[in-house]
Amino acid sequence: MYEDEKLVCEDCGSEFIFSAGEQEFYAEKGLVNKPKRCANCRKLRRQNNRKKRKMYDAVCSKCGAQTQVPFKPIPGKEVYCKDCFAKENAQ
Repeated sequence: MYEDEKLVCEDCGSEFIFSAGEQEFYAEKGLVNKPKRCANCRKLRRQNNRKKRKMYDAVCSKCGAQTQVPFKPIPGKEVYCKDCFAKENAQ
């Protein structure tokens, strides 16, 4: 039913494939417009459009390392650095 289709990125001008699987996904979600940008340009656009969060200095409750977090630390509540947070969530 669907066939891979070559499209041209509106940002960088490179060709990219709009695969049959992607077309099926778009149809399932009710999306009618084809993508205008290649995967790399879409990713770059999302990153640039994100609002820059205010970061707060903190000390990791587990390892004691200096870190930054996107929320204001509350005294008495544990705050983890990126590595310790990943280890805690892996358990």
